[in-house]
Amino acid sequence: MIIRTENERDLKEVFDLNFQAFGNREDESKLVERVRESEGFIPELSLVAEMNNKIVGHLLLSKAKIEDQNEEHTVIVLAPIAVKPDLQKQGIGSSLIKEGIKRCKELGYDLILLIGHPSYYPRLGFQPARKFELELKQFEVPDEVFMVCEVREGALHKIKGELKYPKAFFS
Repeated sequence: MIIRTENERDLKEVFDLNFQAFGNREDESKLVERVRESEGFIPELSLVAEMNNKIVGHLLLSKAKIEDQNEEHTVIVLAPIAVKPDLQKQGIGSSLIKEGIKRCKELGYDLILLIGHPSYYPRLGFQPARKFELELKQFEVPDEVFMVCEVREGALHKIKGELKYPKAFFS
């Protein structure tokens, strides 16, 4: 398996993969398109997993903000991640996330946040975010699914406030 940066030739295959991975609905595929066209898009953080010259996984990490009364911090949000349905539970998603975390660190980002399954993401370094005085009010989600990964050591002691997903996340 090869993990690489998505390129222009991959767009249709990535759309189709997200469509299949999320139960034959377009929501996540359209989200990827909206994020790609937004100022929060970081080309190096749209990753694909490829096997036998076919895309079998896709991860999108993009910019968001954490705001408190005095400061605004740029952070990364993970959404969506998709793996071809017949290849799930084989480590493709984990490999994409590990590479994404590595690239976020190389690019100088401090935190990655997400809304996700509480039994999957903790093994990849994610923890419930609210215990670090991070909040999410745009979506009502239980504490255990709103998670954060500290990419740069010490960032969770410095960054507090409310995560604000950009408008690309709202159709």
